[in-house]
Parts: sequence; structure tokens; C-alpha cells
Amino acid sequence: MPEQSHANHTKFMPLFHFVLGPLMLLTVIGSFVNLWQAWGDHQRLYSAPLISALSVALLLAALCARFFALGVQDRAIRAEENLRHFVLTGMLLDPRLSVKQIVGLRFASDAEFAELARKAAEGGMAQDDIKRSVKIWRADHNRV
Repeated sequence: MPEQSHANHTKFMPLFHFVLGPLMLLTVIGSFVNLWQAWGDHQRLYSAPLISALSVALLLAALCARFFALGVQDRAIRAEENLRHFVLTGMLLDPRLSVKQIVGLRFASDAEFAELARKAAEGGMAQDDIKRSVKIWRADHNRV
């Protein structure tokens, strides 16, 4: 695997992001075009809205599946980083830290983690600002 950094740490799943996503979007668009064309046709007036509704439901199901997976991952990262902070400092993470801030902190090396966590809590740093502040990047190749 290539060395991970702030510039290349985002992960794309080609099958989801470049195949399934555009395919679902085209299906929804096509179903609404079909609905528009069927509006005056009484023979298609039942099937066209049904196809549109199913297309939207499929898109929403795929998006929810993605968001649910990311939410679970964020919870796991919060627990892991809380344990890591406890091992390094003997204290739990500052409760002022948001989940997004903690997710940003996961890339910090052990040497800079505790200090960066303190700065993030006191300064209300954004997730991307935290990632940009990391000097020694700790790669995470196991994310969803």
C-alpha cells in the first residue's frame, strides 16, 4: 500500500462510488422522465409512479447503508481513540471533543496525539484542521 497522508487518505470504493452511485442516479432520473411521459397515459399511470418510488427507495437504501456503516465506524474510532488516549495519558478524552474531531485525531502519531487532542478541545478545531496539524501521519487502511 502507498504511504498514506492527508492528501491521499480518503477512500473510494469504485464499485459503490463509480458504478452503483451513477447507475442509481440515472435510474432515478430515467424513472422520473418515464413518469413525466406517462402522466397523460392511463395505461402507464400505475407503473410509472411505482417505478419512480422504487428507484427513489433503492437510492435511499444505498445511501442509508453507507451512512450506517460510516456511523458505526465513527463509534468504533471514538472508542479506540478514547482507549488510546487513556493508555497514553491515564485520562479519557476531553468530553468537549466531537466525534468528527476524534475521527480526525486518529491519524496522529502517539507522540503528538495527546497534545493535539488538547488543542482540538480547547480551540474547537475542525476535523480537517486537525488532520492538517498532524506531523507524523498514522495510516488507517481499515476504514470503510
